[in-house]
Amino acid sequence: MSQVQAIIADDHPLFRSALKQAAAQAIGHDPIKEASTLDSLFEMLIAHPETELVFLDLSIPGAKGLEGLARLRNQYPDILVIMVSANESAAIISQCVALGASAYIPKSSSLEVISGAIKLVIEGETWLPEIVDIAPENDSEQAQFARNLEKLTPQQYRVLTMIADGLLNKQIAYAMSIQETTIKQHVSAILKKLNVYNRTQAGILFNQLATDVHLDDEAST
Repeated sequence: MSQVQAIIADDHPLFRSALKQAAAQAIGHDPIKEASTLDSLFEMLIAHPETELVFLDLSIPGAKGLEGLARLRNQYPDILVIMVSANESAAIISQCVALGASAYIPKSSSLEVISGAIKLVIEGETWLPEIVDIAPENDSEQAQFARNLEKLTPQQYRVLTMIADGLLNKQIAYAMSIQETTIKQHVSAILKKLNVYNRTQAGILFNQLATDVHLDDEAST
């Protein structure tokens, strides 16, 4: 069995333990690293550039909805990402796929199902729960926006996050210690890559990555 370097990013120790057991069956018994927050995940990715697979909890502390997945895919596009969550909304699953997730595994899944899903992902396939039909969502404005996020450079992605927070070009330039003219160039490139008309539209669509998950969680409680 070929061994895959993996990180489990989830703040629930018991689920990390169960997922670790399922993952070991599918990818070998090399030490599977663990992170309990989004920040610690990115610190671990810097320390371990050999990482090939990340299991990401949709609601891990530090993530704003789907922004955590978007950031991971933007900065590490070659790493396979398997989302794990108690949220089984078809709309959320569809957005995760649009953002580049290779699988979406409900936390209610058995260890056998999880292990089988991991094996498929390692083989280059996509795995989703059988009950999910994501076809209608794939061509939505939000789905297209999500896919386009991968086109941004890490610096452009950072500029986008500050646009979404309502910062002006001069404020972004100050925060990043670069010239305002450079920020203007970044903004132009961002709008073109995301295929949006203006910074307001870009900010709204980006913020929806967080609010859509939040609203869905509220609806399910």
